[in-house]
Amino acid sequence: MTLPNDADLIDALVAAAIAAGGIILTVRDGGLSVERKADASPVTEADRAAEREITTRLASIAPDIAVVAEEAVSEGRIPEIGDAFFLVDPLDGTREFVKGGNDFTVNIGLIRNGKPEVGVIYVPATKKLFAGAVGLGAWRTEVSGGVAGERRPMRVRAAPDGPIVVVASRSHRTPETDTFIRRFDVGELINRGSSLKFCVIAEGKADLYPRMGTTMQWDTAAGEAILRAAGGRVVTTDGTPLFYGRNREGELFRNPWFIATGGIDPLQG
Repeated sequence: MTLPNDADLIDALVAAAIAAGGIILTVRDGGLSVERKADASPVTEADRAAEREITTRLASIAPDIAVVAEEAVSEGRIPEIGDAFFLVDPLDGTREFVKGGNDFTVNIGLIRNGKPEVGVIYVPATKKLFAGAVGLGAWRTEVSGGVAGERRPMRVRAAPDGPIVVVASRSHRTPETDTFIRRFDVGELINRGSSLKFCVIAEGKADLYPRMGTTMQWDTAAGEAILRAAGGRVVTTDGTPLFYGRNREGELFRNPWFIATGGIDPLQG
């Protein structure tokens, strides 16, 4: 298996995410037809077209590396994976997208030995882009004319002396999540959709993101890679790192409950 070095790989993933984002907006401008997958979640032609664009580009960038993509998996097309593989969510936040909102993203992550190492998240509606590679750091930028602009480094913030800022799901809050949040002295609660919750912590604007509910590995891989590159971490409720691979507790590519954090101990509260 061969891959470009991580700096070149990020450039290629950024270009793929921007191209997919342009396709998504074009499809939405032309009018949407929403279908339902077997799990009742929505899917549109924008999801499928963006995924085709990304997987085609990944096949050119790294032809020997398997790509696990959300829509392909939902249709039963599941590749054999090795120590390195890509996880792709071509349109994270489809519900927000269908409603005409802005909090939907394109997510591309690279897994090595069960851990997310490189990630890119692009927000087509606002032209914001976040990226990072473990060992190289994390950064954010804005896209203009299909080109990423100046990179601004991101770093998680240190644990505050007083109340913390928590970021939570806009559409998928659960009673268990609320119970967990009440363990902390919370000064502000931010609601964000899709994988942007990881980015808020990576930017140093929040301290904690608990998710006691269903997520899949393609939902979290890019965001966790960016957060790790910015100095943060993601752990399960028993303190162990998330593992990325084919089987997860009998559910294909399903995550357990987790907590993403910047500078604070997520298991203290």
